[in-house]
Amino acid sequence: MEPKKLYRSRTDRMICGVCGGIAEYFNIDATIVRLLFVLLGLTGGSGILAYFIAAIIIPDDK
Repeated sequence: MEPKKLYRSRTDRMICGVCGGIAEYFNIDATIVRLLFVLLGLTGGSGILAYFIAAIIIPDDK
């Protein structure tokens, strides 16, 4: 069995597909992940920074 890998989603994306990719990896709804990033963004801006760092680091889905 091949190990699970984290990719940015091509099908479930709003900006870069980071939240959709994280949701697919953990097998949860992408809306929950998006809400978590928004909450992090509202509490000091760390969610916005984390999102764009993840968009750079996480590779695009094949």
